[in-house]
Amino acid sequence: MEVRNVTKVTMFILLGLSNNPQTQVLLFVLFLMIYLLTLLGNLLMLLVIITDSHLHTPMYFFLRHLSFLDAFYSSIIVPKLLENLLAKWKTISFLGCFTQIFLVIFSGSTEACLLSVMAYDRFQAVCHPLLYVVTMNRKVCIGLVSASWAIGMSTGLINTFLLAQQQFCGPNLIHNFACELPPVLLLACSDTYTSLASILTTMVVLGLCTFVLLLGSYICIIMTALGINSATGRSKIFYTCSSHFLVVTIFYGSGIFRYMTPASSSALKQVLSMQYSVVTPLVNPFIYSLQNKEVKAALLRMLTKKSRMIF
Repeated sequence: MEVRNVTKVTMFILLGLSNNPQTQVLLFVLFLMIYLLTLLGNLLMLLVIITDSHLHTPMYFFLRHLSFLDAFYSSIIVPKLLENLLAKWKTISFLGCFTQIFLVIFSGSTEACLLSVMAYDRFQAVCHPLLYVVTMNRKVCIGLVSASWAIGMSTGLINTFLLAQQQFCGPNLIHNFACELPPVLLLACSDTYTSLASILTTMVVLGLCTFVLLLGSYICIIMTALGINSATGRSKIFYTCSSHFLVVTIFYGSGIFRYMTPASSSALKQVLSMQYSVVTPLVNPFIYSLQNKEVKAALLRMLTKKSRMIF
């Protein structure tokens, strides 16, 4: 008879950011404010895009999904972080930890796909403007978004399932403020070859494919912009793409450094994890709104309409 591995660890301890009570209170207030601003910014972006007919275009259709994903992504991490900052015992159940791992992988993979899809949308708008409406029709947009969510879902399920097959018999201390796959995998006391192979395959296939699509799209956009004689036309193209390029740089930059730094650099890894799981969802809606005239105009129309209704 085959004897199946028995999981001995029933919960994990998140070592968090600080053990100093005063520092924890300050961090709680800081991250609570960040979380509320993140929800406000992303939900406001969602509301503006949904209610304003001027923004019912492919670009803002993708941005709507990105805003929802950012609000969701932040809600995976921050509420548990806030709870642990005030709790005496900073624990998370085995099921809760693996659920968080799945949701983190799912959200991160989906966002990588969505950012690539948005780059492709900009490529079509800049390089093939006459065919843009036909190429990026509603059916295509829904298909691209659905594929992004499906890829994220399957990536999360596969990696989390393989990790769950490992035997965890102690220790159960996670050197992070949240459950993420790399630090949890270090705690496994069985052969981790399958999980490591799955992680590397995901990083190479998903990471390389989305990065190549991003890079190819922006190379074509830059070449098209440089081929335009009008300085105004070039500026308009770069202005249109600047918000997305900045978001991509922040997302991929923090993610690459997070998974490429040595395992011993726990402090650096926590900073980078904070960057793409807490800070990035906060800044994304502000980047898109502050650098986008159409969003600012739509927001102004919505506020003006609301003020007229009140008075």
